[in-house]
Amino acid sequence: MQFNNDFAFDLIVGQMAEKELAAVLQDKRIEVKSDKLAHKTGNVFVEYESRGKRSGIATTQADYYCFEVKGTYILISVPRLKIIARKHIGTDKDIRGGDENTSKGILLPILDLLNA
Repeated sequence: MQFNNDFAFDLIVGQMAEKELAAVLQDKRIEVKSDKLAHKTGNVFVEYESRGKRSGIATTQADYYCFEVKGTYILISVPRLKIIARKHIGTDKDIRGGDENTSKGILLPILDLLNA
């Protein structure tokens, strides 16, 4: 897109983006995850098992996951998130966590979400 120092033009471009986002989210299920440590660690925890049973990303009915990190929201489609997370199965990013470490999940770098 070409640089333009015209507020009216910028407003139109912004309104078009708002309509695009509304169309993407219309009638979609969104699961919001708030990660209290992500801003310090640079990672979000993507759970796939809890207490020996599939859970989290493995069982979600959501179309999108939304990670809230200190008031910033990162929205990603569940199919895309699964592709990114699967790359870390069996690596040092595949860890135990959650309450009393009874869950398994991927410690996913926020940069992986942003570069998806």
